[in-house]
Amino acid sequence: MTLNKSMAVKASTTVPECSSSRESRWWTLGVLSLLMGFASISTDVYLPAMPAMSQALLASPGAVEWTVSGYLVGFSLGQLFWGPVSDRYGRRVPVATGIVIFIIGSALCACAASIGSLIVWRIVQAFGASAGVVLSRAMVRDLYEGHHAVRMLSTLITVMAIAPLLGPIVGAQILTIGGWRAVFALLAVVGISTFATIFTLPETLPSTRRHHEPLSRAFLRYGELLTTPRLLAYTGAGAFFYGGMFAYVAGTPFAYISFYHVSPRYYGLLFGAGILGIMATNMINARLAHRIGSDCMLRFGTFQAAAAGILVALVAWSGYGGLWGLVALLFVFVSATGFIVANSIAGALNVSPERSGSVSAFVGAAQYGGGILGSGLIGVFADGTPWPMGAAVALAGLGSCLCALVLLFQHFGSNCKES
Repeated sequence: MTLNKSMAVKASTTVPECSSSRESRWWTLGVLSLLMGFASISTDVYLPAMPAMSQALLASPGAVEWTVSGYLVGFSLGQLFWGPVSDRYGRRVPVATGIVIFIIGSALCACAASIGSLIVWRIVQAFGASAGVVLSRAMVRDLYEGHHAVRMLSTLITVMAIAPLLGPIVGAQILTIGGWRAVFALLAVVGISTFATIFTLPETLPSTRRHHEPLSRAFLRYGELLTTPRLLAYTGAGAFFYGGMFAYVAGTPFAYISFYHVSPRYYGLLFGAGILGIMATNMINARLAHRIGSDCMLRFGTFQAAAAGILVALVAWSGYGGLWGLVALLFVFVSATGFIVANSIAGALNVSPERSGSVSAFVGAAQYGGGILGSGLIGVFADGTPWPMGAAVALAGLGSCLCALVLLFQHFGSNCKES
């Protein structure tokens, strides 16, 4: 990978010798992976505890699923806030501030006395966590360009996939030992540990490249992004897919544990199977995107998601294939993440690289906005069966595929190699 020339610009706390070393690059990769994984860490660890939370807080399954939707609300709004702030003030200080908010929100979730207060504190928790995710993507764009950025994003997503792979398994063990409140206490500890690593990162946005316009005007510029069709197509491909992903996240605990009577201890293994698929497709994407084009990889992924989503809906509605039929098809759907997420983000960032912080925030907010819709539909239409989840997954896959087709039509007749 080739470092962007901006890396050579010395920030006040950056040590050039360390920045150029192999060890420093691997350390930066690890910290950025952790920051990008905050969304997964904050959600996946507590999934096995959702049925227990329903009983302890005397809340319906639909109400508990709204804790996922509430988190996504805070996450979407937070990204819209942190993007322009980082374009003006740099990356590290906003990230550190967000992590402090995340720690506070996690601690208050552990103390929640009702489902309503838990949803509120989940919003606070997510607002802080969003800083790490949106700014880690912007930092990648600060350091890398073109196919190098796609490869780096794929690598980061592959590394961070370890978090959701282990999350439900760890969460189930903590649930058994200390109850659901201990899960949120663990998240607070993770936040404290992450905060200690932030200031070991270089500042990737030097003062000469920062935007000094008032923040109010920077926020208004989100409207300009809505007038860029190509950016909207990339964003939509990821946003629709995220709707299906979070329908999967919110729906599988009750589909597997309550409907098919899977033990919470083994739920993490079934959930983790999908993460293995994500890791595999991200590694494939990292190797092939520069050869056949990231747009081609994106279209392939959305076709895969649409086909798998339709079959998931049919199995969820008919019951044909039982638990293992549902698990297998959801595995295929979830695995499309490796072809969709990195390529849609990189494509959007390349449309307007001079405002990578704001574009990253816009894309992230749209993605998690899709997640709000997907998980919210599960909460509204929950009927004790996997059918609402299956329907949401199918609609999400089809929507993502349509957005990818828009990109194809915009470049109809052009070589697929172009990205």
